[in-house]
Amino acid sequence: MSSPRREARQAALQILYFWEVGRTDPHAAIEAFFAEHQPDANAGVQTFASQLVHGTTSEIEALDAVIAEHSHHWRIERLATIDRLILRMAVWELRHETDVPPAVVLNEALELARRFSTEDAVRFVNGVLDSVKKATA
Repeated sequence: MSSPRREARQAALQILYFWEVGRTDPHAAIEAFFAEHQPDANAGVQTFASQLVHGTTSEIEALDAVIAEHSHHWRIERLATIDRLILRMAVWELRHETDVPPAVVLNEALELARRFSTEDAVRFVNGVLDSVKKATA
């Protein structure tokens, strides 16, 4: 059974992907996603997903700088779109969602990576997030 926060993270990742690929307005991407893909999503899922999307899209440069600092000279633009988005979203949460334990953020980011990415990317995402977690602790 999926928790509302997990559902919201997955929805946010999909919205961010639509936004990244189409470069639409984040508000429009959020509205379109929930209207077309999850019209019955509860308000909590929609609110948290929207918060993740808006936070991530408004801070991309800062998030990418944090990721670059902890990625051992790997350039973020070389990552697949989905991996960049998972890292950005997780780093935003580690920096701003202080009521959520970092281990939960990391585990759910890795769960998304396992679902949507390659094994090598999962290892890379895990390493970067572990390094960010240690630095933000």
